[in-house]
Amino acid sequence: MGAWFDITMLLMLVIIVVAAVGLVRRTRQRRAAWESGLTAQARVVRAWATTQMVNNVARRVQWHEYDYTTADGRAVRFKESGGPRDRGEGDLALVYYAPNEPDRATAAAPQPGKDMASTVVWLVVLAAAAVIVLYEWATLPRF
Repeated sequence: MGAWFDITMLLMLVIIVVAAVGLVRRTRQRRAAWESGLTAQARVVRAWATTQMVNNVARRVQWHEYDYTTADGRAVRFKESGGPRDRGEGDLALVYYAPNEPDRATAAAPQPGKDMASTVVWLVVLAAAAVIVLYEWATLPRF
């Protein structure tokens, strides 16, 4: 039974680390897109919403799929969560992209300070969760 406990705690730590790495990676991709200075006019190919239940509270997440052409003529399509709810299929939007990763573009307006602040807050939350898991792992009795 103790082995299952150890595996579960280790799995929770792995999930926390994967979430933190993904958060930092996406923040760096957005920052690279904003700082590159490259923009393009994109068309919304598809717009949809998903609903997540968190503690019996519905949370709506807006998704958009964009289609654009880079400055060197490459056609690119990418999906992004968030964004305005009133942006629908066929609408035009300005996208920011990095030349080495055009499929990691963003249609979000440049807000590097706000983006960094939210990243730091989420990293603190994930670090606190990791500390709690490690503390419980060390102090809970094993059966």
